[in-house]
Amino acid sequence: MLNLQMNVLFICADGVVMKKLTLLIFLLCSFGIFSQELALSDFDGTTSLSGTAKVNGENNSSDFVKHLDGLSNKKLVKYLRKEGIADKLIEKGNEYFDKMWYAESARIFDLVLEKTNAEHTLTLLSRAGDSHYYTGNLEKSYKWYNELYQRYQDQMQEDTFFKYTQTLKGTGKYRRAAALTKILRQKRDQPLKELKRLEPGTWKGATNVKIKNLGINSKYSDFSPMFYKGSDIVYASAKDSSVLTTRRYRWTNQPFLDLYVSKRKNEEGDLFSPEKFSKKINTKYHEASLAFSPDQKTIYFTRNNYGKRLKRGKNGINHLKIYRSQFLGGEWTDAVELPFNGDNYSTGHPTISKDGKKMYFVSDRPGGFGGTDIYVVDIYENDTYSEPKNLGRTVNTDAKEMFPYITDDALYFSSNRAMGFGGLDVYKSDGSGEVFSVGINLGKPINSNRDDFSYIIDASGEQGYFASNRKGGKGDDDIYSFKYTLNLNAISGSVKDITTGDPINEAKIRLFNQNGTLQNEALADSTGKYTFKYLDPVTGYTLVARKEGFEKDSLSVKTKDNEQVEISQFLKKKLIEKEVDVDDIFEPENVYFHFDSHQITANAAKELDKLIAVLKENTELSLKIESHTDAIGSKSYNKYLSDKRAKSTRSYLISKGIDPSRIISAIGYGEDRLLNNCSDGTPCGPGQHRLNRRSEFYIVPE
Repeated sequence: MLNLQMNVLFICADGVVMKKLTLLIFLLCSFGIFSQELALSDFDGTTSLSGTAKVNGENNSSDFVKHLDGLSNKKLVKYLRKEGIADKLIEKGNEYFDKMWYAESARIFDLVLEKTNAEHTLTLLSRAGDSHYYTGNLEKSYKWYNELYQRYQDQMQEDTFFKYTQTLKGTGKYRRAAALTKILRQKRDQPLKELKRLEPGTWKGATNVKIKNLGINSKYSDFSPMFYKGSDIVYASAKDSSVLTTRRYRWTNQPFLDLYVSKRKNEEGDLFSPEKFSKKINTKYHEASLAFSPDQKTIYFTRNNYGKRLKRGKNGINHLKIYRSQFLGGEWTDAVELPFNGDNYSTGHPTISKDGKKMYFVSDRPGGFGGTDIYVVDIYENDTYSEPKNLGRTVNTDAKEMFPYITDDALYFSSNRAMGFGGLDVYKSDGSGEVFSVGINLGKPINSNRDDFSYIIDASGEQGYFASNRKGGKGDDDIYSFKYTLNLNAISGSVKDITTGDPINEAKIRLFNQNGTLQNEALADSTGKYTFKYLDPVTGYTLVARKEGFEKDSLSVKTKDNEQVEISQFLKKKLIEKEVDVDDIFEPENVYFHFDSHQITANAAKELDKLIAVLKENTELSLKIESHTDAIGSKSYNKYLSDKRAKSTRSYLISKGIDPSRIISAIGYGEDRLLNNCSDGTPCGPGQHRLNRRSEFYIVPE
């Protein structure tokens, strides 16, 4: 697939996915990762570029590699032990690496690191890890990144550190990846508390998902499927369908990407009879990631910046561009590039809205938030376009977003943002036009510990396709079909005045699970109605409805087996409205904890019982809990301990009959809010430290 990077665009999956952004914004990176990250680099990697110098260089490099391949293991070891050979190999590996011939540089660096006595320097280990990372071999890239981390942790560049965390996830080492992600955020001065927001809370819209690896997949990279003419699928592939000598992309040593079309043959989404899509569109370089106009008579697709020859930007990189072709007179016209492309950045991965009036695409153009961002333009009737607009922070992050697919009410895309399941994960943002919600991870099995991308879904919302370089596939990137059993578990409610029966609009409804944890919130519409979707089957929930001027109503409801439950809640108007002076009611004392403990002590329980009595007597009051520690120990552990103290305090109140909905928050602040000067390194007595081991309370009137 194609990928975009700041300097280079890739198209592969990020695991390599990240790389996707380099060469082909999405075309080919190793076609696994590479599919997403293909680099549109200065070195297009073909074996038939014009220019004798480059051709000769390729022939020499091929002879050199063949020479090594032709040696038996015994002769190879003997050859590698010769004086100066290791240095010569490193020089050759660096030459390949600088040309972005990563498949070949990976082989050379492996020989040096595994079979010679050459020093394992920071540069050598870093380039060995990068070479495998950019060709999708996460196991081998992890090996060299891990040694790099062990030897040169303090000298690792931030982007290498990030790629190391991606290989950890890609090889199933999730805990280690999470720990290093925290370290990376600290290096960037990013607050750790935001990690909770980044954890992969997943979409609950399906109760069952069936996925299937398709028969049309090759041993190379197959990805970016797109619906065409109702029963066909057009997709990108590096499969070798030529009867003549095939030109190869040296980044991955695979053929260049072309567009293919295949027919769907059954309800499971199987595809058959693949053939090249159009001679007018496929060229000797990369074509991938496409979209059609609603009438299917215009195709938009991603291609190398290519006219009579490859064109390069200021930095010598051959970037990706979006091209358009129309179906006239029974054939596709010569493709023309769109006006918002640029020679110095990549643009690709188009998707068209159902009314044909908007195009969403990916670019690493200046001014974005991350490596690559998703943008939108208006499509006008005279084949002109508005200025590109970034979709903003609800969709784009400081990582890479790519492979968008737009439906009537949602935008699907892939991202390698922190705390996902693997490299690229598929996300869904509800909305339309230019306004979308924060993306939610689609979860497993759509997402894996590798790269998952180029997701499309049909109008029913139940079936579609995506690509992945997960283990068990046939090639680098494979296309999978999927079919959902939709999650219909929902609670649909209405809020009414108990006296008049009139609907109460803008009532606030909070949904709690059986443990008293807040799950969701909603506002009743103008008819007093609301709905909570995607709930668990046969599960108990509590709904609390509130409206200013009314007494709250709490109702326990149990969901059924994949169907909607309808309820009504009735609120009673308060007879007397009176101002509550919180200070006159009660000023709770702090609750203290023993050293390194979150257990409620007997003395603490007495103070909490006083607080509980006040809350029960004054049902219009709510509560905030803030818990703290002393400065003994590490800051990270103290943050963890204070969070446990806040939760144990909250649990005690609930166990004594306090409605969970009245506890607005329970937050641990670690050692950040000391009551005295007993910070790290300051000598203090036990009594002074004890003052900091506390839970504090704030009473809040409705």
